[in-house]
Order: sequence, then structure tokens, then C-alpha cells
Amino acid sequence: MSNKMNNNNNKDKNTAQNEKQKAQPNASFDRFAKPEDTSKTLRRLGVYLSGNRWRLILGLLLSSLGAVGGVAGNAFLQPIINTFVYERSFSAAIPSIVLMAIVFLSSAAFNYIGIRFMVKVSQGTSNHIRRDLFSKLQEMPLTLFDSRSHGELMSSFTNDIDNISMALDQTLVNLLTSGVTFVGTLIMMLVLSPLLTLLVLLMVGLMLLSIRFILSRSRSAFRAQQAELADLNGYIEEIMEGQKVVKVFNYENTTINNFDEKNEKLRTASTDAQSYSVSIFPIMGNLSFVQYAITAMIGAMRIISGQMDIGTLATFLQYTRNFSRPLTQISNQVNVLIAALAGAERVFKLMDETPEVDEGEVRLVRVVDSKEEEKDYALGTVDRGHKDFVPTRYLPDVEAGVRDLVWAVPLDNGEIEYVPVCGDIRFDNVSFSYVEGKPVLKNISLYAKPGQRIAFVGSTGAGKTTITNLINRFYDVQEGCILYDGIDIKDIRKDDLRMTLGMVLQEVHLFSDTVAENIRYGDLRATDEDVVAAAKFANADSFIRHLPEGYDTVLHDNGSSLSQGQRQLISIARAAVADPLILILDEATSSVDTRTERLIEKGMDNMMQGRTTLAIAHRLSTVRHSNAIMVLEDGEIIERGDHDQLMDMQGRYYDLNMGTVELE
Repeated sequence: MSNKMNNNNNKDKNTAQNEKQKAQPNASFDRFAKPEDTSKTLRRLGVYLSGNRWRLILGLLLSSLGAVGGVAGNAFLQPIINTFVYERSFSAAIPSIVLMAIVFLSSAAFNYIGIRFMVKVSQGTSNHIRRDLFSKLQEMPLTLFDSRSHGELMSSFTNDIDNISMALDQTLVNLLTSGVTFVGTLIMMLVLSPLLTLLVLLMVGLMLLSIRFILSRSRSAFRAQQAELADLNGYIEEIMEGQKVVKVFNYENTTINNFDEKNEKLRTASTDAQSYSVSIFPIMGNLSFVQYAITAMIGAMRIISGQMDIGTLATFLQYTRNFSRPLTQISNQVNVLIAALAGAERVFKLMDETPEVDEGEVRLVRVVDSKEEEKDYALGTVDRGHKDFVPTRYLPDVEAGVRDLVWAVPLDNGEIEYVPVCGDIRFDNVSFSYVEGKPVLKNISLYAKPGQRIAFVGSTGAGKTTITNLINRFYDVQEGCILYDGIDIKDIRKDDLRMTLGMVLQEVHLFSDTVAENIRYGDLRATDEDVVAAAKFANADSFIRHLPEGYDTVLHDNGSSLSQGQRQLISIARAAVADPLILILDEATSSVDTRTERLIEKGMDNMMQGRTTLAIAHRLSTVRHSNAIMVLEDGEIIERGDHDQLMDMQGRYYDLNMGTVELE
């Protein structure tokens, strides 16, 4: 029966997950949509660039000087060629050759230094954006992560920000230098021959029409390419994480077929996008060759008629080649710029998602014995800006709870009332739904007095997990209220609320760090001695010391080198080092062997001593000693009482214990 109950629990979580996703129909990005406000995106990028304002200005200025030098250097071809052709004197051309060399060398130096500045600007800006995006995600509610795939979110950190970086250190410089080269070349061509310049401009008009035609079709193609890439990344990450499930259920062929389908969509989208991008060069190149040939032919006729010298024509033809090249570069870089702006807009949209709302004003305060200790503790432990900062107060007239913690409750008259933190939880007619019109909890009322153990039993979708999520304020109730020591939890700051809570989940997540740091994650201020004490408390010390590096053993891939039971013991130690007042348990023994189950249960028994405990029960044997057992069905409590009372009632709980019915 335990296996069925475990399967039901997984179904329960999947059901809740689906409901949460339905509740966020407009949360995901429309990756195929055109940019809604390009000017707004540019302004926001400008804000990030302002921190590197002088580097940006110097980089662009030096790159512009480099482009000017490139244009000016070609002007020396005219006197050099004419000197050779008409005067047949090498020595007379030496001054012009030297000047041309100086100009070109200076141009190269300016370009190099300018690019160095722009690389620093681009890397600094992308670093700033990436840091802000990561910080913003930490402020987002769980609903955001429920409605987005991990691969989609990762794509914003990698592909989108990489495109922004590329646009800053390459595209922006290329666009500027190409523009300067284009204008400078046009001026020099007008000086050399207005007639031939008019001919070239006519051909350039034809080139611009070609570019416009290609760009009008490339924008949507590049957006589609980025969207398909994000979708494929998300699928790959999902399958990599679920390799065991894939292999257990022989899902390899289906997985490969799904991958092939998504990969083919990416290939098609990328082919379209890159085809437009690549086609610009041959089209522009061929048109420039035609223009070059016509210009050379007409220029030769003017030389024969004595209206132009050879040096002027040779210089003009050189400028002609340089004239079409910046247009080609501009047209190509525009595609990169479009991709960067699309990526920046998606990043900024993600940043603009509504953060987790916290209107609580009630703070958690630690009571100390003297004013001097209050000063030393507040300044010497955790910075005031840190999320774990707990202010201290010298309160000789306040009788604090067992943890010397009190709630600082602001009153309407401006004074502060200090309420001892005891761990009293009460649900008062709580109703909640992920999707409007589909209630998950219906008028739930219950209480857990300090130190009591309350267990929840129920079928799939009964609302067991939702109750624990509401206590953590991962979601806020729509009707009724949840009271913590008589205070509405909506009035308590979320960080302060969660500092008094500890959770041990069935699905353990371990970080790529040492065992000690994974345990210390429960309290970043914990010393090495605290970590070892917590491990002993959770019965994890013995196996940890047998690891290759003991507590310094580095875990990878969510602790895949450890057994399920060992991972769970580390999770319990993590909760133990946090020393929470209220403990929330999602039955952790359903997938481990009997011996490990006893170790885990002993560790959890140690954890539950003196703490208010709320447990989702998947094995009925684990709830027998609870002070109260809540049997939920369809979001309502249908039975409540301790084990003996519920057995005497001979209702749903009795039938479950006797095996006459099973959880569905």
C-alpha cells in the first residue's frame, strides 16, 4: 500500500503543479512576437551603459578616428600613382608613401584601443545585466517558476545576454565605423568626381532596396530561431535531469523522436534566419562588382578624353570598393542588433515580472540580556542588509519564548508590542485556489499548539501540500487567515517568517558544494561545530565521516553519488542546523530501505522534540504518535483526531488502516 500512496503523492504534486501553471496563462514570453517597444529597450540598455559612460565614449571615439584614418589614407593613392605614371619618379612619391603609412598605422592603433574599450564595456554591461537578472529571480514568486521551463529561464542568462554582449563589443563598433567610412568615402568621392559619384549612388539605391527586402523577412526568422533554441535547451535540460525515469520506462526512442522534432524545428528556423543573413553578402557583392565595372568603364572613357587622370580614377575605384563594403557590413550587423534587442527585451520583461509581494511589517527580534550585547550582536553578526539579519533588543520587561525570540508588532499609536515566538499555528476558515473557480482548500480550520505534531492524510489533490505551501507564504490565501502566535502571517515579513520554519521534503535538493556547505545552507552563520552537531542530531555523522573527504567531500549532480537515504539525512541535518521553531515534513522514508528508514525516523524524532510539527503522511505507520491527524478529501477536513480516536470512529482513516480502501 505504501507504494500506491507514494505514487498518489507524486500525482498530488503533479496535479498541483498543473493547476498552478493554468493559473498563469499569460506568464510565459511570446518569443515569436515582434519587439513591442524598441526605444524603451534601448533606453534601458542605456541605463546599464551609463556606468561605463567614459569607456563607451572613448571606445566609439577612437574607433571613429580609426575609420576616418582608413578613409583618409586612401587619398594618398592619387599623388602616389600620378607621380609614378606621369613623373616616373619613385623618390618624389616617398613623402606621400610615408604619410599614408603613418595614417594607416595610426588608424590601426585607434581601432585596437577602441575595441579594447568596447570589450570592457560589453563585458561589464552583460555582467551587470546578468547579476541583476539573477537577483530579480530571487525576488520572484514560485508561480513564475511554475509557469516557465528551466531551459527557458537559462536561455535568458546565456543566449540572450550573449547576444547583448556581442552587439556591444562588435555590432555597435561595426555600425559606427561603417557609417563613418560610408560618409567619409562619399565626401571623398564627391571631391574626386561628382559625375561618377552620382552613378555609384544610383547603384547604391538598388542595393538598399535589396537590403530592405531581406531585412523585412529576417526579423521574424531570427526571433523564431531564438524561440526554438530556448525550447530545445529546455527540453534537453529536462531529459538530462530525468535520465533515470527515461531509462526505467524505456522512453529512449520517444525521447529521441521528440528531440528530433524540436531539433528539426530549430534547423528550419535557423536555416531561414541564416539564409537571409548569408544572402546579403553575395547579393551586395555582385551588385558592387557590377557597379565597379561600370564605374571603371566610364572613368576610362573620361581619361581618354582628358577629363580625368589615372591617379584620380584609381583612387575613386578604391573608394568605390570601400563604399559598398560598409553598406554590406551595416546590413549584416543589423540582423545581429535585432537579435540582441529581441534578447534584451526578453531579459527586461523577465526582470519586470511582478516580484514576490511582502507587505508585512512585523519583524522577528532576538532578546538579549543587556544594551551592550544588543549593540555588539546587531553590528557583529550579520550585515543589516542581509536577509538573515535579526535585530536585537534589550527588553527586560518582556518574557520571551524558549528561543528568546519575539515578534515586534507595530501598533496604530506608533508603539511596538513584543509577542513571544511560540510556534502556535491556526487556520481560520481558509480557502484557496490556484485557478479561479477551482478551490483546492475549502473553509479549512485547524490549530497546532506549540510542540504538537499534526499529520495530514488524504487522496490525490486533497490539498495536503497546499496547506504547507500557504504556511510558508509561497502563496497567499484568498479567504480566511492563517495566524502565527495570534498574528496574521500576511503581516509578518516573509524573510522573518521563514527564518522560524524548517522543511524536510521528500525530494531532496543538494547543491554542487561540500557536504558541510550543504548542511550550512540551513544557517549560513553556522560554525563547523554547529554543522557536525546538526549531522549527529540527524544521524548523518557516521556515513559522512566515511566519505572520501568527510565533510569536505564535494557533491555533484544533486548528490547523485549518495544513496536516497544519505541525501535525506543531509536534508534533515540542514533543517536541524537552522533550529526552526516550526517543522514541516513531507514524508521522507517512502523510497528508502528499512534500516535507513529507522535512521531517518530517529533523526526526525530528534528534530520534532519541542517543535510544532506539520507532517504530510504517506505511510500511516508514521502518524500514529501524532497529537492530531487530519484526513482531507476534496479540500475539506472530513475527519480529525488522534490515532485511537479515528480508529474508534471507524471512518475513512479506519478503512485505510485496515486495508479495506486505498488512497486514490
